Amino acid sequence: MKDLRKGILKKARRIVVKVGSAVVAAPPVDGLDIFGRLASEINALKETGREVAVVSSGAIALGVRKLGLKERPVAIPERQAVAAVGQGSLMAAYDSAFSNAGGHVAQVLLTHDDLGSRKRFLNARNTLTTLLKFGIVPVINENDTVAVEEIKFGDNDALSALATNLIEADLLIILSDIDGLFDKDPKVHSDAKKLKLVEDVDSAGLERLTGATNSLGTGGIRSKCEAARKAAHFGAATIIANGNMPGVLTAIFNGEDAGTLFLPKEDRLTSRKHWIAFSARPSGRVFVDDGAREALLSKGRSLLPSGIKDVDGAFDAGEVIHCVDSSGMEFARGLSNYSSFEIQKIKGMKTAELVKVLGYKVYDEVIHRDNLVVL
Repeated sequence: MKDLRKGILKKARRIVVKVGSAVVAAPPVDGLDIFGRLASEINALKETGREVAVVSSGAIALGVRKLGLKERPVAIPERQAVAAVGQGSLMAAYDSAFSNAGGHVAQVLLTHDDLGSRKRFLNARNTLTTLLKFGIVPVINENDTVAVEEIKFGDNDALSALATNLIEADLLIILSDIDGLFDKDPKVHSDAKKLKLVEDVDSAGLERLTGATNSLGTGGIRSKCEAARKAAHFGAATIIANGNMPGVLTAIFNGEDAGTLFLPKEDRLTSRKHWIAFSARPSGRVFVDDGAREALLSKGRSLLPSGIKDVDGAFDAGEVIHCVDSSGMEFARGLSNYSSFEIQKIKGMKTAELVKVLGYKVYDEVIHRDNLVVL
């Protein structure tokens, strides 16, 4: 186990560190707050030739504290206003801490639309990789001041997993106020044991892991495990550890038993397929017959018009869509070569008939195998 952990950490050259609200809002330890500790430990990692990006929660938590509120607002406009107040304080704290440690940070605010669009996703990647090339630590956060429910990531655990693909990282470290993943809720069961290793996050039994949220944060252990699952499918390992422990990053990279290690999947998705599976938001769905479903799942085929029974929703060519079976259960998703209007015309037809029906043929396939992800 120790050799496995050391091997993964030794190979990790580009890292995403996610810092939760409960860590940002925690009181200083030994006279040093989380920003000072992170700056020192991240700079030490950079001196070993590694690149680090930070995904930081805390804008709303700091805004709540600054405004003297007792709890997080519920209404979206109020949350946006509090986030606007807190975001300045959050970045000022990071900037001051890293400047004192001889480094630099850059603020990067994202919404789901920024990553849902392939063009904007690639633009964001170019910006972030350039910052890393310059030795600057990007501090990424959801743009809470403009985000509304339909464009929100859900929480920064989800954003950190998408950022792992965005910058093509080898390792995701999630720092929260918990020591890792336990076999049962440690706040309820005194005999709960920490799991040092999760070999396959897909079979880890996430449905039984509820995890309580606190008044300042949004995500529990379930969202952190889900982030680890998404990162694993990109081929990145994840460590969930206690960010309130002084020297936690140093301990992790020294190979110490800090947190829970989630292994990456061996059959990793390409960056493009990971974007299709987890970043893009499907615009519609096609109902697929049993034969086509079997061909997609077991034979590695593309989706042809002949296998489509119906189409639902309005979308253009080039958008991501759900592939569902006759009961409406999604089993794959991919980039459509045709619009919903065109698919309605050609559903159930053979490829040779497309020109006769449409007057043209863009592709033989509605979704090519290279642009399709089986879920």
